[in-house]
Amino acid sequence: MTGLCYTHIDSPVGPLLAAGDGQALHFLSFSTGHKAFGPRPDWRCSDAPFVEVRRQLDAYFSGDLRQFDLRLCLSGTDFQNSVWRYLSEIPFGKTRSYGQLATALGRPKTSRAVGAANGNNPLPIILPCHRVIGANGTLTGFGGGLATKEYLLRHEGVLDHESDQLSLFNG
Repeated sequence: MTGLCYTHIDSPVGPLLAAGDGQALHFLSFSTGHKAFGPRPDWRCSDAPFVEVRRQLDAYFSGDLRQFDLRLCLSGTDFQNSVWRYLSEIPFGKTRSYGQLATALGRPKTSRAVGAANGNNPLPIILPCHRVIGANGTLTGFGGGLATKEYLLRHEGVLDHESDQLSLFNG
């Protein structure tokens, strides 16, 4: 993607890289984890296009926002885009398994493909892939690292702060 703007946004899970075209958000990247990446050489640093992104992320992390309302640009396959769109339908504080997500999409035998699409989500947190967990309740892989996934699930009240117990498929 050429011609994008980017900025860094401070968060409790570390700096986040936001990138977009001034009309829509294209990427959000963690600074750690196996999917972290930095700005491309042809991207231009600018805070102005990300005022609303920053405001909504700040509100999410302060506990005042449960559903993002941002213009997004998804550039995956039709299947990936359907998985990514579905992620936004998983309510704050709830989880789904990869198999449940595949079934909800009308493709119950595609849980591995759902997992792969989930792992390639270009907009984590905004499209909450951290809410997707293993069938047995395990916190499976996450592009920002498992500690970040655990933090996000604790923040949303899915993971109990006292006992480290996960409220499985809670609604």
